[in-house]
Amino acid sequence: MTENKIMQQITAIFSVFMVVFYIGIGCFFVFYFENSYFDRPVIVIMGSAFLLYGLYRAFKAYVDIKRVFFTKEGEDD
Repeated sequence: MTENKIMQQITAIFSVFMVVFYIGIGCFFVFYFENSYFDRPVIVIMGSAFLLYGLYRAFKAYVDIKRVFFTKEGEDD
């Protein structure tokens, strides 16, 4: 590992906050956003993209947190 372990832990925790942000924005666009400038299908497509990207980031965050917090120093996968 060339990076500092504390910095990896901070990055992993920050990624959880970003997951909440992306999923929150996606839910807002799909369920609550009322704007007359955009058509409803465009808003739903944008919201769905945010939701899917949030789920992808959630998986990546889970893998990173598992690697950073729950593996020993000498273990490599």
